[in-house]
Amino acid sequence: MSRQIFQLKVTLSDVTPPVWRRVLVPGGYTLDRLHRVFQLALGWQNYHLHSFDVDGVQYGEPDPDGELIVRDELEHRLDAVLGKGTRFRYVYDFGDWWEHEVTVEDIFGADPDERYPVCVVGERACPPEDCGGPFGYRTMLAALADPAHPEHDSTRRWLGRPFDPEEFDPHRASTLLRRLC
Repeated sequence: MSRQIFQLKVTLSDVTPPVWRRVLVPGGYTLDRLHRVFQLALGWQNYHLHSFDVDGVQYGEPDPDGELIVRDELEHRLDAVLGKGTRFRYVYDFGDWWEHEVTVEDIFGADPDERYPVCVVGERACPPEDCGGPFGYRTMLAALADPAHPEHDSTRRWLGRPFDPEEFDPHRASTLLRRLC
């Protein structure tokens, strides 16, 4: 029997135009590995906490202080908690609150000639870490787009690098993902 591959579409909520990725992930991956797939495919830096919400059940890294009640993501595989058509939420960075809507678009047998996980397509750059969530990101984009904006220069200095919100390369994302294998 061939391995099951989950085709997932991950869309960043409250960001327009949409930032999204389509990834192919082995069903045997645990949710902690799925978190790493999302981090690399989207372009996050894994600086912050995260959680999954699947049908009202929270998964993530257990809180040693017991303040955040989640099921241990290391103990739950995709093929045990997700099915075709399942929609769930992935939240990254509880301060900026980057919410992602995720849909299991398909489940199929692995192609023996393909290495998984892989990012097959997507659009737009991931927002920079710590830019203030969706509202801060909109403000940042407005400042970058207008050289006369009062925060244009300070925003460019804060970024410290060029930023093109339209840029995304699925091949680069797949190269990063293959390091998970």
